Amino acid sequence: MTISAVRTHRVSAPLHTPFVTALRRTTTVDTLVVELVDSDGRSGFGEAPQVWQVTGASVAGSEACVRELLGPRLIGRDPDDLVARCAEVQRAVVGNEAAKTAVDVALHDLAARRLGVPLVRLLGGTSLRVPTDVTLAAGDAVDLAAAARQRRADGFGVLKLKVGTDAAGDLDRVRAVRAAVGPGTRIRLDANQGWTPREAVRVIRGIEDAGLDVELVEQPVVRWDLDGLAWVSDRVSVPILADEAVFGVRDLVEVIRRRAADLVNVKLAKCGGLHPARTLLDLATAHGLGTVVGSMMESQVGIGAAASLVAAYGTTAVADLDAAWWLAWSPVQGGIRYDGATVVLPDAPGLGISGLTEAKVQAHS
Repeated sequence: MTISAVRTHRVSAPLHTPFVTALRRTTTVDTLVVELVDSDGRSGFGEAPQVWQVTGASVAGSEACVRELLGPRLIGRDPDDLVARCAEVQRAVVGNEAAKTAVDVALHDLAARRLGVPLVRLLGGTSLRVPTDVTLAAGDAVDLAAAARQRRADGFGVLKLKVGTDAAGDLDRVRAVRAAVGPGTRIRLDANQGWTPREAVRVIRGIEDAGLDVELVEQPVVRWDLDGLAWVSDRVSVPILADEAVFGVRDLVEVIRRRAADLVNVKLAKCGGLHPARTLLDLATAHGLGTVVGSMMESQVGIGAAASLVAAYGTTAVADLDAAWWLAWSPVQGGIRYDGATVVLPDAPGLGISGLTEAKVQAHS
């Protein structure tokens, strides 16, 4: 049994609400879905999201990497030799983590389909339900309070508030959201590298002094400033979560060595797929760091893979897997769905995806 074809599908799917952070504003999910087909006609799917401002990955670049390098290496190879195939993908090219992720996940999906089991079972888990937070896009205090009330009505009990666009007004934004939802809702902040170290300490201490009960603060300073990240962590009580600062193992080792953060956010599109993500989770756990599994703005393909990882491995904090919830329509048939604040994995082989919404997706064989 061999891999007989590698196909790429360009997706641009609209969001029902604009997604705004300190780094960007978007109204679409732009992504590449990779499909691996075995000689029996089974398909495995993976995804390479376009995130210029974080990973530097583009749909065109990921597609070129898959079509010109990764795909040809897989044609004629045995998809059941999963560890060897994933290792080959990681060695094949420097960088290009999004493209590697798409192929790595597609290999896992295909392997699970060939065994007739859900991806979560292939990874060693059984649960089909994974709680998630939901993001409140960056905005003014009034808009954020209104959005927070609506997300609570939608059933979400953990809200991730995007800050970092205006340090002087961020305390008021957090105060408005806390007043809107009351004490029973967990609030976490994501500055997306938007503060200087001094601004971060000033804002976080203000939050602490005001008793606003923030669960954690994600990536307060620019990704390369690990000294600044450690400086902030040493001066505040709220746990600090490293996100953009950690792509792979070497990054995480440096965060651990410098004691720069309390938790790490593992994202498939940053590290290169399920295979390296498991290594990061194990390494963080071994050194006493908390863990979160998050996502870029991805479709049901990428979120399904990340949720399967969480269901199998677990994390110390609620996952950040609301990205596909923002989509106005799904580019795939089947896959995960949302039940309030829960990602529901399908009880079907692999990711449970039967195909793509071809009328809305550009296919390239």
